[in-house]
Amino acid sequence: MLGPAQIDQYRSDGYTVVPQFFRGDELSRMLSEIERISRGSTLAQHDGARIEMEPDQPPGGTAVRRIYEPCAYYPCFRELSESEKLLDTVEQLLGPDLEFHYSKINMKPPAIGSLVDWHQDLAYYPLTNSDSVSILIYLDDAGRNNGCVQVIPGRHRTKPMDHTRNGYFQGRISELVDETQAVALEAPSGSVIFMHCLTPHASIANTSNRPRRTLILSYRASDAYPVYAGEGTLAAEAHVRQVRGVKRRLARFSFTEFPIPRQRQHTKSLYELQELSRQEQNA
Repeated sequence: MLGPAQIDQYRSDGYTVVPQFFRGDELSRMLSEIERISRGSTLAQHDGARIEMEPDQPPGGTAVRRIYEPCAYYPCFRELSESEKLLDTVEQLLGPDLEFHYSKINMKPPAIGSLVDWHQDLAYYPLTNSDSVSILIYLDDAGRNNGCVQVIPGRHRTKPMDHTRNGYFQGRISELVDETQAVALEAPSGSVIFMHCLTPHASIANTSNRPRRTLILSYRASDAYPVYAGEGTLAAEAHVRQVRGVKRRLARFSFTEFPIPRQRQHTKSLYELQELSRQEQNA
């Protein structure tokens, strides 16, 4: 559970960190399952529907970049997503009626782990209100040299930042980001970041010899309805499920307007979209 100071920090800064929320056997179980899921995958041969590989490696390379929807496909992670320990804390931030939205594991393997440019999560999946929280569980000790998450405190309380160029969604913030305001969220394994869906965040590449695996889950209030944005909305809603309370039948609106992410071409992931954006910008 969060203390009053942590809840206040979430409201004012757009995030709060709970050191070592998970410990011992809980962490070991998650890491063992990740190893099992990843085993046998190579750049040349892997299940593209469930795993994304780091691109800058030989065909036989085994560095995994992301595991998709672990809380939908694997019982270990589904149980975690519905655990009272986690839901009790989410309820403190969003209220009693909760929906699970999506999950992923960003692997950040040693010396190759991809960077993530500044972005706001809600830019990818517009909702009628911003009662949506991303939960980042550090499965390894996370510091600056292995690509810990960085955030811009307080920016979630203003309008969404621009993620477009020439009318197309870039998957990254296209206006100036004042990185002098950035805070690096360094924390030991088992720590959990509770982050508002409009908090700008990023992470640099992992240049260390240590992994920085992070399990990410997203929840929303059940009156935060999706705003239709084409096929991307259908994909984003594929694994939504009620996990506590009831489904609210009235959508609550906290935006008078919200930018719709229109992509020039289909991309598989945030990584691919941001890479394409950087290539086009540098062309």
